[in-house]
Amino acid sequence: MGRRSVHTPEELRENIVVAATELIATSGLSGLSAREIARRIGYSPGTIYNVFVNLDDLILNIEGRMLDDLDASLAALPANSDPRAHLLGLAEAYLSFTHQNPRLWNLLFEHHLPAGVDVPVEYRDKLNVLLERIENALRPLAVTDDDEADLKRRARVLWAGVHGITSLSTADKLSNITAESAWPLVKDLVETYLDGLKSG
Repeated sequence: MGRRSVHTPEELRENIVVAATELIATSGLSGLSAREIARRIGYSPGTIYNVFVNLDDLILNIEGRMLDDLDASLAALPANSDPRAHLLGLAEAYLSFTHQNPRLWNLLFEHHLPAGVDVPVEYRDKLNVLLERIENALRPLAVTDDDEADLKRRARVLWAGVHGITSLSTADKLSNITAESAWPLVKDLVETYLDGLKSG
C-alpha cells in the first residue's frame, strides 16, 4: 500500500506505536507483525525498521509507556496518612490497571528479549520507579532493625505476590484454583504479609 500522507519522524514513530499497541491489545503478542503494522499505517514494512531497530525495540517502547501509565495511575491515588490503607490502595489500583487491557499488560511478561540482549537502562529505571513507590509505602511499616536491603527485598516480595494473583486473573486462570475474584485474594495477601511484618 502506498503512503497516505507524509509524516514527520515523530508522527511516524507515534503512528507505529499506536498501531502496534492496538494489534497487541486485540490479538496479543502473537498478532504483532511488521507487515500488519505497515498495512495499518500505510507504509512499507521496511519503514518500521527505519524508526525502530527491530520489533523487540518497538515492544520495549510500548512496555515503557505502559509502565509510565501505571506509575501515573498509582501517583494519582489520594494521599492517605494510614500506611496500611495506602498499600492496600496501591494494590487495588495496580489490579484495576492490569484489568483495563489484560492482553497489553501481559505483554510485559510474555515478551522476552533474545539471549544475551540486556534490558535497556531506561526500562529498568521505569521498573525501579514502580518498586520505589512500594518501598516508600512500606517503609513506615517496616520493623525497626530493617535496613534498606531488607526493605527493598520485602517490597519486591510483596509486589511479586500481588502480581502473581493479577497475572492469573488477567490470563483467566484464577478460576482454576479458586472461585473467588482477584481483589479479595490480593487484599488477603497484603494484609497477611503486613501482619507478618508486625509480628516479626
